[in-house]
Amino acid sequence: MIKREAYMSRIRPFIGNELVKVMTGVRRCGKSVMLDLVKEELMESGVAPSQFISINFEDMSYSHLLTAQALHGEVMDRAKDMEGKVYLFFDEIQEVKDWEKCINSLRVALDCDIYVTGSNANLLSGELATYLGGRYVEFVIYPFSFAEFLELYSTVETGVSEGQCFKTYLTVGGMPYLANLKYAGEPSRQYLTDVFNSVQLKDIVKRNRVRDVDLLERIIAYVMANVGTTFSATSLVKFFKSEHRTVAAETILNYIKYCCDAYLFFKVKREDLQGKQILATNEKYYIADHGIREAVFGGNMRDINLILENIVYMEIIRRGYKVTVGRVGDREIDFVCDRRGEKLYVQVAYLLASEETVLREFGAYDSLRDHFPKYVVTMDELDMSRNGIKHRNIADFLLAPEWN
Repeated sequence: MIKREAYMSRIRPFIGNELVKVMTGVRRCGKSVMLDLVKEELMESGVAPSQFISINFEDMSYSHLLTAQALHGEVMDRAKDMEGKVYLFFDEIQEVKDWEKCINSLRVALDCDIYVTGSNANLLSGELATYLGGRYVEFVIYPFSFAEFLELYSTVETGVSEGQCFKTYLTVGGMPYLANLKYAGEPSRQYLTDVFNSVQLKDIVKRNRVRDVDLLERIIAYVMANVGTTFSATSLVKFFKSEHRTVAAETILNYIKYCCDAYLFFKVKREDLQGKQILATNEKYYIADHGIREAVFGGNMRDINLILENIVYMEIIRRGYKVTVGRVGDREIDFVCDRRGEKLYVQVAYLLASEETVLREFGAYDSLRDHFPKYVVTMDELDMSRNGIKHRNIADFLLAPEWN
């Protein structure tokens, strides 16, 4: 179990206080392990494990607790004999009907510290905002970064170079459990396919009562094939028309939103950097874990330019930046990143193999007159930085503690 300090450093200031700590993210990205890491820190600070109440709602032995009333009764019953503060850990809380009413009541009735995890972005919308408005903090947990992957992979495969490790990361991705499979090809593929099927069935189809599962599967396949490519619902309507299927643009957008709510895809809007406005059409989508794409769809090495872009995007949001795709005239900047006013720009390409590619990637910044850091990130080993624009090898960029 690696410490995942990037997350723990954000969670730590809230340990022990009354705010409900909510950890969300795609299924199997390591949310349960985050609960274990919090427990570990509490025990190190002197809290007795007898003060913990832990329930994983995917475990069938807790199936009698899937309503707010049943869960509330169980916790109150178990807490009455405890001394001191009670620490509550609820995994995959979205399985409990009206869970937010229960959590709010426990928060009032007990001297407690509450941690919950869930696999849906809607966990924190609507009803929850009513019951817990201003009383929770959210942490989105993502699959392993390259730095985390490297730390774990080097314990499985001793003596591998950083470059070899990155090649493995390109195909298997960052799902934490893969270390238990020693990153073996076929078992890893099988596991990732099962994770994908589970996300599709439990977090998308069942949760949203999707009736046309075949259409959903086709839309997911299309988005996977086109990660990092701007497209619109209209272009998808045309694509389905060519396959003799009539689908409304609104249905397509709803289905993609369900996928984003399940943290399978992330939507990135486009921004006109000259007019300072968000553009209404042609967003880009990235997948939470590029290893899932390889397992389900294949072709990561064939589409390596898209996969590198996906990896960089996920690293940028891991570090807390808000991201848009920038447009300057007829040119596009892959990522415009902003973290509380701290900005940077990132262009991603496979290799700077020709002068034409160099001019295109560095030239994207020609019209920008500000002094924020500008990067071109590729697989090249040689540093080709020029005109104040920094060129970085992708592994070095992903492992850099700071970008400035």
